[in-house]
Parts: sequence; structure tokens; C-alpha cells
Amino acid sequence: MQDEYRTVARAGVHETEINRSRFLCALAPAATEQDAQAFVAGVRKEHADATHNCWAYVIGADAAVQKASDDGEPGGTAGVPMLQMLLRRDMRYVVAVVTRYYGGVKLGAGGLIRAYGGAVGEALDDLGTLTRRRFRLATVTVDHQRAGKLQNDLRTAGRAVRGVRYGEAVTIEVGLPEAEVDTFRSWLADATAGSAGFELGGEAYGDAQTRRTSGA
Repeated sequence: MQDEYRTVARAGVHETEINRSRFLCALAPAATEQDAQAFVAGVRKEHADATHNCWAYVIGADAAVQKASDDGEPGGTAGVPMLQMLLRRDMRYVVAVVTRYYGGVKLGAGGLIRAYGGAVGEALDDLGTLTRRRFRLATVTVDHQRAGKLQNDLRTAGRAVRGVRYGEAVTIEVGLPEAEVDTFRSWLADATAGSAGFELGGEAYGDAQTRRTSGA
């Protein structure tokens, strides 16, 4: 598994105008290829009167699925530069649709490549990106008396508390970087006088940070 990947922070649309043509870039997170295709279909339906609805998506933390379409623009001038921009920004699990309303001025192949790739880049800058980092899941079991303080200590330490369940004891699910598992185990023993249970689980991705992107 990849240690981390980036995706778009939220769904949204960014519009720009080039030589009287309107370019609307719609971006959204997409967990699966089916999600990406459904998003493309939705944008195409919403802008059925547009000259072109070109698209690209990247699915998988390792970018295993990469697809793009020029939707009638000259081959390689729309979908491919959109896809290249997503990959250059290390974007994953994301879909982009650039809708073009033709304004009467031809841009030429180079102009189209810059317009479509640029529309995606500007939309990423506008909407921001989210870094998701690989975590090892761990389950901590503690008595009710210690649970409140332990949760506060975990959050104060910047630990990713992913869930809390209350039963006979309190079960807290925590996300840990693999390299910090042993350190956390020792910290937990000290913090609870050895009374807490600790069990390692599988791996998952969790949010690391949201940030505005620079025009890379």
C-alpha cells in the first residue's frame, strides 16, 4: 500500500474564460470507478447543451485506474492533459469534468491542451486538497473510569481517534503510523497503569491534513 495519497478536499466547480470560451471544471472525490462514471454522467446531463464535456479520473492509492476522454475535441488535447494534471499533482480517487461552451474563437491544439490542463489545475487550487495517510488500526479497551481522560490525552497528543464504543468497557479505535506502534503501546501502558487492553488490526487510510495547493 502507498504510505499516503492526495485527493480533492471537496466537490465543487471552478469556471474560467479563455478567448470567449467558458471552461467549467467540476471536481469530486470518487471512491470507485463506478462513482467516477456516475459523476461524469451527472455533469453531462446537467450540461447537455455544452460543446464538450471532457473528463479524466484516477482511482486507487497507487493510481491503478487512469482513464480520460476528449469528448469530441481533437485527440489528446483535452482528456489527456486533464489526466496529466491530476497525476502531476499526485491526485488519487478523484474525477474531473471540464465542460466547454465554445465562444467562437479556435484555440488550436496547444491552446486546448493548456486550457483543459489549466482548468483542472485552477480548480484544484481553488478547492484545495486533502492528504490521506496510511494508518495501522489499533483497538484500545479501557474501563469507564479512565476512558474520559484517556480520550483527552489521545487527542491532545494528536492521535487519530476513529471511533469510541461504550459497553461493559470502553473501546477506542485509534489510527497509528506503523513506525509508532511500539512507542504508543508503551505510552498507553504508562497512561493507564497497565490496565488498558491493546490489539492491533488491519490498515486503512485516514485524513492527515487539508491544504491549499500551489500551482505546481
